[in-house]
Amino acid sequence: MMDERPAERAEAQQPPESQPPDNGGGGAGEHLLSQLVAHLREHRTRLREEWSQRIQQAHLLNAMTPQEMAAETTSVYDNYVEVLETGNVEALQHYARDLSERIIPRGVETHEVVGIVLLLRDVLARSLFEKYQRDFALLNEVLDAYEPAANRIANTVAVSFVDERERVIRQQQDALRELSTPVLPVRERLLILPIIGVLDGERATQLTEQLLSGIRKHRAKVVVIDITGAPDVDEAVANHLVQTVDASRLMGASVIITGLSPKIAQTLVTIGVDLSKMNTIGDLQGGLEEAERLLGYTVTRKGGSSSS
Repeated sequence: MMDERPAERAEAQQPPESQPPDNGGGGAGEHLLSQLVAHLREHRTRLREEWSQRIQQAHLLNAMTPQEMAAETTSVYDNYVEVLETGNVEALQHYARDLSERIIPRGVETHEVVGIVLLLRDVLARSLFEKYQRDFALLNEVLDAYEPAANRIANTVAVSFVDERERVIRQQQDALRELSTPVLPVRERLLILPIIGVLDGERATQLTEQLLSGIRKHRAKVVVIDITGAPDVDEAVANHLVQTVDASRLMGASVIITGLSPKIAQTLVTIGVDLSKMNTIGDLQGGLEEAERLLGYTVTRKGGSSSS
């Protein structure tokens, strides 16, 4: 956009009936936008191809096949022009979310989406400049009408993409957390929570939340927490483990902890954990047998296995 706009000189040289429309005057501005939209639709194929070439030159959307890129760029172009015509930002937001859902799984990054939209904005602006360059005053009117709408479109698409990407990341994080501390129903009223890997404060908090939710969901009476796969716990985590046991009791479930390593057992003794609150069994098999006894099942040994 040029800073110097000799609008007054242009108006003085033109008769009143030939003056360019006032974009701030409602109907005149709408008429001007309709002219822009008609031009962009008339030259749709050429402009979209030019845009696609610019995308390739910028090395964007490399994760997509040529067929996918052609389909998405066509769809983006048509929606872009439609929003210029209608100004319907809600429709654009809906489209941007759908676009994000389609292209994020293909490995498209945020900067690529912002980049292609800005490239489209520039390609169309150049086309408008070529069309109206002989009438400087009208060119300024055209760009005044086009640029705010184009910038609003670019911002809306970028924000929608970022929101969708953050949602996907949160989903993945939640899925990983559930996998890292799965609460598994073994039989009616009996849950097992195997802990594998480092048990830090954040994960211990998540463990408690998932365990209490599982107790409520499955109406569990006994929970076996197996920490065979946990290499070590610090004082804060050990205390949190005791709190988890207490919280489970308030929910009506007894807790059995299995798989205590000598190192973890020594840590619990050293930091002064109240061991009277913890029912510990050496291994998981023994813990499950104890759990079934607490539930009223009779456990017998047959060929080295347990049954009830």
